[in-house]
Amino acid sequence: MDYIDGIFTDFTKLSGDRLTGEDGSITAGLGKINGKTVIVVGHNKGKDTNERVQYNFGMSVPQGYRKSQRIMRLANKFKFPVITFIDTPGAHAGLKAEDDGQSSAIARSIELMFELKVPVIAILIGEGGSGGALALAIGNEVAMLENSTYSVISPEACSAILWKNPSGTKLAARALKLTSKDLSRLGIIDRIINEPRGGAQNDPKRMIAIVERYIQETLRKLDQYSDEELKLKRAEKFENIGVFTR
Repeated sequence: MDYIDGIFTDFTKLSGDRLTGEDGSITAGLGKINGKTVIVVGHNKGKDTNERVQYNFGMSVPQGYRKSQRIMRLANKFKFPVITFIDTPGAHAGLKAEDDGQSSAIARSIELMFELKVPVIAILIGEGGSGGALALAIGNEVAMLENSTYSVISPEACSAILWKNPSGTKLAARALKLTSKDLSRLGIIDRIINEPRGGAQNDPKRMIAIVERYIQETLRKLDQYSDEELKLKRAEKFENIGVFTR
């Protein structure tokens, strides 16, 4: 919410998936930047213990992903650019979330983002964990704050699965290549957004100003493309990620 409040004016929050309920761990709505209306969708972890419990530590359930889909369809209909802020350890893995269709909600979010004919900017501002992050990260441009992370699994979980104990966490972290520098070198992300000295938490206002400038620059750059070009370039970007050998 600090980024939303600091960057966008006239922000109007939209709630509910119009099917079963509301998920507070994903905040979504409409706002303006430089007078231009955009759709904003982002994970919300909360700032203190009470808020973190309320928002399930940023671990979203299907209702949150379906809400984001509903609002992104509005963006596509009215030609509003989409800005996403990603900060989650991963989607909630509880039994009820699975029963409610967690995997299909994530898959449909990914599918929908590939179909959007508007500019899409995805920014990782903290943790980017597994499919819970990827569901909001299919962008024409994907950026990471300098000290953020992005990986298919957390180092702790990876170590627990492979070695049945946490002693291999550091080894797993190195193997996962989860830092912004690693992911930039591998072509997974497009931009590293430098943080103030000591990290974003040391100067939040400056960090917000840096991110705002990045969004404005990127929107101007993406404005040159047609609807179909935006969709095609987004697909090409992700199709070119990775290497296949036989």
